[in-house]
Amino acid sequence: MASARRLSAGAGPALALAAILTTASAAAVAQGRPLRLIVPFPPGPGVDLIARTVSEQLSTTIGRTVVVDNRPGAGSVIGVDIAAKSPPDGNTLLFTNLAYAINAAMVANLPYDPLRDLSPVTVVATQPHLLVVNPSLPVKTVRDLAALAKGRPGEITYASAGVGTGPQLVAEMFSSAVGVRMNHVPYKGANPALTDVVGGHAQVMFATLVSSLPQVQTGRLRAVAVTSAKRSRHLPEVPTMIESGLPGFEAVGWYMVMAPARTPAPVLSRLQVALAEALAQPAVRERLTGDGAEVVASRPEEAKRFLAAEIERWGTVVKAAGLRRE
Repeated sequence: MASARRLSAGAGPALALAAILTTASAAAVAQGRPLRLIVPFPPGPGVDLIARTVSEQLSTTIGRTVVVDNRPGAGSVIGVDIAAKSPPDGNTLLFTNLAYAINAAMVANLPYDPLRDLSPVTVVATQPHLLVVNPSLPVKTVRDLAALAKGRPGEITYASAGVGTGPQLVAEMFSSAVGVRMNHVPYKGANPALTDVVGGHAQVMFATLVSSLPQVQTGRLRAVAVTSAKRSRHLPEVPTMIESGLPGFEAVGWYMVMAPARTPAPVLSRLQVALAEALAQPAVRERLTGDGAEVVASRPEEAKRFLAAEIERWGTVVKAAGLRRE
């Protein structure tokens, strides 16, 4: 199975705009047409902030206006569908995240085929989840949590950012791996979930690193393990789940740029080179790594393999957890 750590960074010199696009697209540019970057989430923090950071630098790199078009709704399905049905001419791209792979398994009757109707351009970055607990919980290691949950079946409560989100599915993945049952309390977003873990109303969460790091640094939450294959530079003293006794336990969030299917392969490659150059800029790298992400900038074929593996991985978790959303 492909993994985030095997993705290689794209490389290449700066490309002239005419080399990035097809002849038809270049004509559109000459008329002042902007490149449209669809973000299937509302404006604000999280994926939208990362998308805007990348889009601003991409605009400079290609010498062309890049417009972020927020199209939220139905757990990102609405915006993804708009992108999937856009002309495959290199003028419309999609900026999405882990929800894309989760929805492939969890949402019934998707209006698009997640493997056929969109083509990956690049994996922008990956980001681990962080297993955190309320400091009052007598848990300092993954083994401690497994033992406590086994000794008190159904009594340990974990919070998530909502049904079908990464934090819930990573928790389900953990429960399955160690053979325990914990109670799920979904919230409308990561912030209220973390607030309740800090307050002791819930006890455990597999939070994104960027959302939980401030609470860990102030001692309001205890960090137990990260879900990436290697330790985080932000918390080098915190072990990975693999180091904690769960071989193969790797579950990262990610950001990906995609294009409508049938976008010519040369256009995908050229766009990837432009994105790789944008991601290599110090200001962009500092912003992403400051949020706990690891910049990837993979090539289209690598991104395609990664996506297929992620859809398979999370499909297994969704099925085991019995999750389904109409």
